[in-house]
Amino acid sequence: MTEALERGRGSFREGQWGAAYAQLSALDRQSPLPAPDLEQLATAAFLTGRETESPDYLARAHRAFLDREDAAGAGRCAFWLAFSLMNRGDMAQAGGWLARAQRLLDEGGQDCVERGYLLLPAGMQHLAQHADATGYTVFTEAAGIGERFRDRDLVTMARHGQGRARIRQGKTSEGMALLDEVMIAVTGGEVSSKVAGMVYCGVISACHETFDLRRAQEWTDAFTQWCTAQVDLVPYRGHCLVRRAEILQLHGAWGDAMDEAQRASERLSQPPNQPDLGPALYQQAEIHRLRGEFARAEEMYRQASQAGRQPQPGLAQLRLAQGQTAAAVAAIGRALEEMTDRRNRPRLLLPYVEIMLAANDIAAARSAAAELAEIAAEVGAPWLQAMSAQATGAVLQFAGEDRAALAALRDASTAWQELQAPYEAARVRLLMGLACRALGDTDSAELELDAARRVFRQLGAVPDLARADKLAPPRSGARSGGLTARELQVLRLIAKGESNRAIAAGLGISEKTVARHVSNIFTKLDLASRSAATAYAFQNGLV
Repeated sequence: MTEALERGRGSFREGQWGAAYAQLSALDRQSPLPAPDLEQLATAAFLTGRETESPDYLARAHRAFLDREDAAGAGRCAFWLAFSLMNRGDMAQAGGWLARAQRLLDEGGQDCVERGYLLLPAGMQHLAQHADATGYTVFTEAAGIGERFRDRDLVTMARHGQGRARIRQGKTSEGMALLDEVMIAVTGGEVSSKVAGMVYCGVISACHETFDLRRAQEWTDAFTQWCTAQVDLVPYRGHCLVRRAEILQLHGAWGDAMDEAQRASERLSQPPNQPDLGPALYQQAEIHRLRGEFARAEEMYRQASQAGRQPQPGLAQLRLAQGQTAAAVAAIGRALEEMTDRRNRPRLLLPYVEIMLAANDIAAARSAAAELAEIAAEVGAPWLQAMSAQATGAVLQFAGEDRAALAALRDASTAWQELQAPYEAARVRLLMGLACRALGDTDSAELELDAARRVFRQLGAVPDLARADKLAPPRSGARSGGLTARELQVLRLIAKGESNRAIAAGLGISEKTVARHVSNIFTKLDLASRSAATAYAFQNGLV
């Protein structure tokens, strides 16, 4: 038994969570484990995705520490129990465990590190409800206790809270500097895996909250490597995949983004009610919408809503693409009216501008563009500045102020290109083409429109490509792009949504031959996906 227990402890120390859980739980079934080992078993259960078992082990560890008259150990288990209950939304039970932990420490009169941990929920609650300095002060006190007891987990969690508090106060630069410092401890392996995972998720969320794409990508890449290195780790992988999907979509890798979002949905479906499931479903809906797969997009927006993710602005943009302008106006207007958090309004403002322009409400669009410009100037993030310049340029172009529009749109185009966001840059170039044409510069207009078309075709952005052709039809008719007659046959069947197997059966050839034809089509037309091939076929009148 002693040797087996040492093996379980060794697996835990080495981060082999699956082995640690298997070894410790097997021993616990034979004979109840001591309190410290039950605490480790609870952590191993959590990190291997057994979220219903982990609280039971923590409650048993709490009672075992009480039997040993170890108030600090019992209080620590009560804190982590409360923390997990808070994340599940069981606030009353969480409050009960926190009250018990506080009472145990007060009655024991102990000066211990657990007092610092018990400050964290108060700081988090204040952070969620207020934007003053109180939350920062609470986290600072917790960090001081952590430093005094040399507890890196507590210091890291408290510093993370300080950074988020500064961001909440509008002191973004100071807040992000604190979070960068926190991440040095996390990437350096100075903290436990449970704390590292939570801080990774929190910091990446803060990057998205502040529209700091550079940091979001850097820490998402590090987070992905961290998750990959721990084979048995479960809780954070879904969050990691959602963030990767968002960044891949922005960079134009829509196929990879869809794969990551689907993997995230699978991981987050069990156990149920995980908070990141909604964003994973929403991400899939967005890519379906951009590809013109409207029925599938609508279904995924519905599922995202059921999972707790607000389906706007994507659903409103879908309605606009479907030609239901009134429905789009009503949906985006309601969403913007209800969004009182200034930090999240920019994600709605650019779609709002575009929908209001489609509805010929230039006054509303101009007002939203002005608000977006104000927030962008205040925050200073390149992502926000690109969105603001695009919104301003779109309003000016619609109003016939084409020279002023071109200046704003050039800024937007440059910003999107620096952010490596090809789809957004192509949408801006479409507007630039229209402005150039209105000014009589037909050569520049043609160059801009052709450049936009090329990107839409490569991405498989069928609705945008159709809009570009409607605004300025291609000069030539159907173009084969150098394809053979058989390759044209295969391309037409791809555009109808048929698989390689179905194409092979229909043409009486092997799947291997079909695959070779598909590869030739992609190479000759400089395409990267079947959806891009579909867009090319429609644009050039081949179907």
